[in-house]
Amino acid sequence: QLQAYGGGLVQAGGSLRLSCAASGRAFSSAVMGWFRQVPGKEREFVVAITSSGVRKSYADSVKGRFSISRDNAKNTVYLQMNNLKPEDTAVYYCAAKIVKTIYYTSTKADDFDYWGQGTLVTVSS
Repeated sequence: QLQAYGGGLVQAGGSLRLSCAASGRAFSSAVMGWFRQVPGKEREFVVAITSSGVRKSYADSVKGRFSISRDNAKNTVYLQMNNLKPEDTAVYYCAAKIVKTIYYTSTKADDFDYWGQGTLVTVSS
């Protein structure tokens, strides 16, 4: 089970940190991702991190502004979002996929097996 939290209302240029807490013992074997979705649009890839944390993938729209990290001891993945823009407004979902290799990563929502409930991020202009 995944529980995402940390969303809220922030002004453009501001920062937020999202967290996603996972239950179970398989977290350290899971690639973790963040996706976002606005009404009427498909879920969009934001960022992913391999199970070991050695490799990270970012959408071009967030490179240089967002940063993903994980703490396997706490079963938690974080998304630090800086210099937020109104177009970042969306419901943010964390996702997980149990993998056998520490190098596996994906940018496709369909590749992930487990999803959190989403947390709303609203960026005002």
